[in-house]
Parts: sequence; structure tokens; C-alpha cells
Amino acid sequence: MLVNIFFIFLKFFLFFLKEKKSNRKMQVEFLVSEHMPELPEVETLCRQLRRTIAGREIIRVEILDHRLGTVDGLVGRRITAVTRYGKAVVMELDNDSRLLLHLRMTGKMQWQSPSREIPPHTRFIISFSHGRLLCIDTRRFATLAITSDGSAQAFAKDPLHDFRIEEVHKIARMKKLPVKSFLMDQRWIAGIGNIYACEILHEVSVSPWRPVSGVSLREWRKIEGATKEILERAIACRGTTVSDWRDLFGRKGEYQHELKVYGREGLPCLRCNGVIQRLRLSGRGTYFCPTCQRR
Repeated sequence: MLVNIFFIFLKFFLFFLKEKKSNRKMQVEFLVSEHMPELPEVETLCRQLRRTIAGREIIRVEILDHRLGTVDGLVGRRITAVTRYGKAVVMELDNDSRLLLHLRMTGKMQWQSPSREIPPHTRFIISFSHGRLLCIDTRRFATLAITSDGSAQAFAKDPLHDFRIEEVHKIARMKKLPVKSFLMDQRWIAGIGNIYACEILHEVSVSPWRPVSGVSLREWRKIEGATKEILERAIACRGTTVSDWRDLFGRKGEYQHELKVYGREGLPCLRCNGVIQRLRLSGRGTYFCPTCQRR
């Protein structure tokens, strides 16, 4: 009888250790998998591309992934400008068309000399006389398309250039979703993702679960200021690397060293010394301080 009890206890104990280890692994994997390039990362790429390929002629295009479809008419065209719309890179061409690239979850751009080996998971290559531009994307979600108008979601506001807060507040008053979900909804505000939404709301002491319809205009003005400050600082740091983000030249970003809430579950809040928590909100891991971001 005692032997049976011992083996039952041992079996339960080993199962507990296995589940605890599995949960830790899942937390780490989820943190890595849920990070995708956001506005600061895409803006970093655009500024680097502007210095690297603006004014240059495309001499060759290789589509290595059939999912991208065909992109015709690029060879011989000159890149006249590189801009950003939300999370999309827009390369303007000399025939008034535009090449739109959206990196989605795991896409990244890399500049290299033609003599270097092509990395695994390369989906397309655009070559110039002085080097070539690669899109590397392990999960194959990135999209590439030519358009004549260059814009999608024309009604969404860009937090750095078109964040008319009175209009945002007017839209938000009609919505029932949490404020964090609203900030991340690309139909209304273009470019903010999970990392920066967590950071912005912590900066202004607003709970991510707060109904967006109840956020006052005064609070929205604080959100506007925090948004611009955080995004511009993240751009200066070339983005946030919590998993595999790299800039055009393969370097990690630096803003991960300045995060105040994201990825800091169980650590003290840098403002009030409360304990940072992580809960799910609209399917995303949401980091917040329950003390200074009360619901």
C-alpha cells in the first residue's frame, strides 16, 4: 500500500515538473513568436533603404517563393523615393507606380554584396549595380505588390505624421473594444503593434482593458504625446530586438534595453514598484502594472 502511494506521488511530482518546464518554454516561445516588425522597425528600414537605393536603377528581380506571385516591370525602373505607410515599406518608382512590401510577422530585409551566399528562407532578391536587397521570411507571410496609388487604409492615422487626436477620439467614442486593441487596430491607427501599445499605455497609466469609449480627450492627448516620444526614441535605437529583428545591415535594435513593461513579467514596475503582470488580451500577451494601470 505504501509503495503504491509512493509511486502515485512520484508520478504526480514528475508530471508537475514536466508541466512547469513546458509552461516556461511556451512563455519564451510565445514572447518570441508574437513579436513582429512594428512602426519603429519599418521606419528604420525605410531610412536605411533611402540612403542605400534611392536614385538607383533595378537591374534584376528574382522571385524565389511562388506564394509572392509575379512582379513584372521592375527591371530598368529607378527607385525615386522610399517611404513608409504604417508597417508597409513603399518604394516609389520613376513610372509613378509603387512597390509595396509588408513584412508581416517574421519578414526582414537584408542588404548584401552579390558575392555573399544567399541565406535560407530568402523569398525575393532585387539587384542593383552596387549590391542587392533580400527579403528573408521563415514563415512566408510577407507580401510584395505593385500598385499605382501606393496607399491602402487611407483613412488610418499615422502616429508620427497624421495623428489628429480629435479625429481619433471621435472614432474611439463609438467603439466598445479595449483601448489597447484600438491602438493596435490598423484600420484606425497605422503602425502600432503589441510591444509599443504596452509601452504607451504604461507610460500614461491607462489600463489596456479600459474601454476605449471611456478614454477622454485629455487622456488621448497624453497618449498622443507618449506615442510620439516612445516611437521616435525606438527609431533612434533602430527598433526593438526581442527575437530575430535585424536592421538592413544585420544589426540588432537597442530599444529592448529601454522597455519599461513589455517582457518584464514578475519584475518591479519602474514607476511604482508594483509587480508587472502578463495576461492575454485579444489573443496577445499584454504586459502591464496592475498598481499604476488600474482597470
